[in-house]
Amino acid sequence: MTTTISIPTKTEYWQWRGFPIRYQSAGTVGSPILLIHGFGASLDHWRKNISVLAAENRVFAIDLIGFGKSAKPQPNQSLSYTFETWGEQIIAFCREVIGEPTFLAGNSIGCVAAMQAAVTAPDWVRGAAMLDCSLRMLHERKRATLPWHQRFSAPLLQAILANRGIGRFFFSQVARPQTVRKILLQAYGRQEAVTEELISALLEPAAEPGAADVFLAFVRYSQGPLPEDLLPQLTCPVLMLWGADDPWEPIDMGRELSHYPAVEAFIALDGVGHCPQDEAPEQVNPILRDWIAKHTP
Repeated sequence: MTTTISIPTKTEYWQWRGFPIRYQSAGTVGSPILLIHGFGASLDHWRKNISVLAAENRVFAIDLIGFGKSAKPQPNQSLSYTFETWGEQIIAFCREVIGEPTFLAGNSIGCVAAMQAAVTAPDWVRGAAMLDCSLRMLHERKRATLPWHQRFSAPLLQAILANRGIGRFFFSQVARPQTVRKILLQAYGRQEAVTEELISALLEPAAEPGAADVFLAFVRYSQGPLPEDLLPQLTCPVLMLWGADDPWEPIDMGRELSHYPAVEAFIALDGVGHCPQDEAPEQVNPILRDWIAKHTP
């Protein structure tokens, strides 16, 4: 009979640039890995991975500034919500909290933030695992490739949402249980993974002051790096996992990123959508564990 050992998880806060940042940690031995969530999510999106990976590694999960239960300062006052900002936050966390070069694992925009960190301070990143990396299809440099109606509707919507009153009303409609459930059922290949626990974890931070402004700032963010800008600059090994049924980031387009020299493996996950770590942890956890072990002396 197999016995599963539950590794205790600690929740703590770290001060970065004067702002409180929530993180969780588990495990006392092995190489460190930092888990980075996607847009609108938080470290809770890794709740099925932290304790399992901690059996052999020191595991950390962080709320990027502006998300989860981390601080949400007003956009463009104290800081801007860009990948450069999040990349700097990740490296500072590795230096000040983890204390040694770290493996990074991200989902969606968390992949771009992880790659930006690896470009900013390559000596602090031992490897980057990317789960359904955001292709950033609404980026201003990619709009020409979109269908004509999306090419014009996306900038128009961004302009409308720039009106604070309209934007906040839009956010209030999105941040509802029924809307979040509908979005998740579209994104997830495994519908049974869309639980009340997950919906609650995503909605709770949305009620905090500043959440709407951060959401709207990112919706209007069509600049910054693309994955294809960062991948050629990476000197660490890259692992790519991709849900074959991801409706937002098509796997065929994801495969195109696997041709860069830093990418050593591209693994398709059948029947899985945009969030493999939550939909298929029984597949993702062993892959991440073995990948870290492969690159650990």
